[in-house]
Amino acid sequence: MKEHLKITQLTIQFGEGRKERKVVDGLNLEVPPGARVAIVGESGSGKSLTALSVLGLLPDGAQVSGHIHWGDKNLLRVPIEELRSIRGRDIAMIFQEPMTALNPLFTIGYQIIEAVMIHEPFIGNETARNRAQEMLEKVGLPDVKNKMQAYPHQLSGGQRQRAMIAMALSTKPKLLIADEPTTALDVNLRKQILELIQELQQQSEHQSMSVLLITHDLNLVKRFAQQVVVMHQGKVVESGTTQEIFHAPKSPYTQSLVNSHPESNLLPIIPLATPLLEVNNIGVSYPSAKSGWSQILEFYKKPAFTSVLRKVNLDLRQGETLGVIGESGSGKTTLGMALLDLLGGTTAKVEGDIEILGRNWKQINPKQKREMRAKFQVIFQDPFGSLSPRMSVGQIVAEGLDVHQGHLSKEQKLQKVSEVLAEVGLERSAIERYPHEFSGGQRQRIAIARALILKPEILILDEPTSALDVTIQKQVLTLLTDLQHKYNLAYIFISHDIAVVRAMSHRIMVLQHGDVVEFGDTEEMIRSPKSKYTEQLIREAF
Repeated sequence: MKEHLKITQLTIQFGEGRKERKVVDGLNLEVPPGARVAIVGESGSGKSLTALSVLGLLPDGAQVSGHIHWGDKNLLRVPIEELRSIRGRDIAMIFQEPMTALNPLFTIGYQIIEAVMIHEPFIGNETARNRAQEMLEKVGLPDVKNKMQAYPHQLSGGQRQRAMIAMALSTKPKLLIADEPTTALDVNLRKQILELIQELQQQSEHQSMSVLLITHDLNLVKRFAQQVVVMHQGKVVESGTTQEIFHAPKSPYTQSLVNSHPESNLLPIIPLATPLLEVNNIGVSYPSAKSGWSQILEFYKKPAFTSVLRKVNLDLRQGETLGVIGESGSGKTTLGMALLDLLGGTTAKVEGDIEILGRNWKQINPKQKREMRAKFQVIFQDPFGSLSPRMSVGQIVAEGLDVHQGHLSKEQKLQKVSEVLAEVGLERSAIERYPHEFSGGQRQRIAIARALILKPEILILDEPTSALDVTIQKQVLTLLTDLQHKYNLAYIFISHDIAVVRAMSHRIMVLQHGDVVEFGDTEEMIRSPKSKYTEQLIREAF
């Protein structure tokens, strides 16, 4: 009999008495051998906690009841030593936030080789290395030999995600649990990863591998899953085949999910709108990755640099949104960090001129820069990595007020924090809680609140809705649009989701391998793209 996952009456809760919170309530789920099952639902519905419970990875304080059977074993009752032998070998997991799941002290290659060697100690280091390199090539990571020597912080968000996928697949698991596996990937790579997993299921060494997909991306589910389970507030509200869920949804909640799409409500740019940002010939390069003897031999030499962004020119006016799209590793986030002058403390070499609010970044002193940052804020791609785990949500959101509006009283700061949390759809009770107590989508909203509280003039949004389900995504996009209308804000909207960029942007810049391949009016570009690369992105998205 082939092993498969069967969950019966799973209940997960936190706290006791009046503080008790039931986050998963009586869930039943089965993943047969070779099947592809998806769990969908909004942020906070219990999707990720369900996945974590299978491998005993729930946070401290979680109270679990029910049964999670893997073959004839109840994973909620087996000794921890036995559970560790199942993790990775039989059941592998792709985590939602690769930057926090990967060890920052070891190279990508080392971490994949280690995973293989733990579960197959007799195959030898060279065989393990070859398999690691092969899997990185299969998931579409460019320049694999150098990326094997790179550390997690040296990769883009999408590249880290691909490294996580390669690590999970390298152990040839019988069940792959994928928690938002393609969140940071563009449409082309998303398709490539899905096809890779399906191809692996057909190969002899991966035959009968089943997949449990946790996602809010309904297009992904429609293309990949065979069975769909819809969760809402910890309960299963509907389940069935993909065809049934998408073409004949029965639950009102499922209907709202299926019919939710980004809507555009942009105001036209005033012809005489004030220019807020002007960028001339920005370029960014990093020292080429070296290791071992090559690093020692070149210690006294001038380091060779690899260019990741070349001669980018752009301008941004008051009330305008500029969308920046491109595949993972194209330089989107690097551009954002260069504009914010957040690459100065790294080994990066930045060239070109950036003029913000009429002042050149290179010509103002650190104190003046600090003052200007109140007007130029950012929402980072990885909310969990950018939120301090030692600070409460109230402290995190109020931190900008502490720095830039220190004259406010404690009560005034608390009032402002409460108001901005309400604007992003979080309750006032969130003030006393910590980031780890929230879902990925809720953490993204905390990050948005932190950026918005200073009422900036320019806001860089780096994948601000990538971790949000379609209903919450729509709410956040509506919020950002309303704030733009109210305060005449200017946005640089970095994303791989073309449907979202189309709804939010007046103009679009397309990046590929660090070069601008197309730049122009949004609707004109969607209707008649000039480059083959842009045409391919749009075709896959729509």
